[in-house]
Amino acid sequence: MSNSADSPQGPVRRSTWRPVRLLTAAVFALAGLIFVTSFNTAKGTDLRTDDSLLRLSDLIKQRSEKNGDLEESTSAVRGDVDALAQRDDGSTEAEDAKLAALEKAAGTEPLRGSALTVTLDDAPPDARAAPGYPEPQANDLVIHQQDLQAVVNTLWQGGAKGIRVMDQRLISTSAVRCVGNTLILQGRVYSPPYKITAVGDQDVLKKALADSPAIQNYQLYVEAYGLGWKVDENETVTLPGYSGTVDLHYAKPVG
Repeated sequence: MSNSADSPQGPVRRSTWRPVRLLTAAVFALAGLIFVTSFNTAKGTDLRTDDSLLRLSDLIKQRSEKNGDLEESTSAVRGDVDALAQRDDGSTEAEDAKLAALEKAAGTEPLRGSALTVTLDDAPPDARAAPGYPEPQANDLVIHQQDLQAVVNTLWQGGAKGIRVMDQRLISTSAVRCVGNTLILQGRVYSPPYKITAVGDQDVLKKALADSPAIQNYQLYVEAYGLGWKVDENETVTLPGYSGTVDLHYAKPVG
């Protein structure tokens, strides 16, 4: 009786505990594999405190500074080329005047005149919603690409003869783009506050800003969450001529 009673209990216990032991061994093996993989990936560093993002930020800053130096070098070479071309060309006065007008329209020559400067900035770090407005989300407190584009487009529509964003002159191929909380313009990186200066009739430019639906929408965020907005009148400003490359680069299909 005891043997017959024990015989079913043995296999039952083995079928119950053997899978558990195998599962436990598998879990430990998997944990070991994850540990080894994590170690090899981190190369001995703390993944949560790895400074790879900081190194990337430093790289972007270095490239931006290098691009600035290259722009200055390009501008100097272009000045030498223009001087040689003016000395050696056989053009008439009428042709020279036409070329000068084209250079002015293209934005490659300095432009002087009265101007407006619009300054956009992120909201303060401790910004709260004004009474009657919902509490802000993170995107409500920072300047976005469409905000900069709205100001630039409105100033063009208001008859601006030339526009400078930060320290760079805009031309027909200039693109105002933001990545995160930084502006990337013609190979250079900028952080807020962003200054946009337009040479033109100040009254007409101010009216264009006031009448723009996109600017009116931005003003709601200024009132609600404290985004920065400032318009200054400049009696006389000289915008630099564009000194970068004028070649148009575009994507090409592969194959």
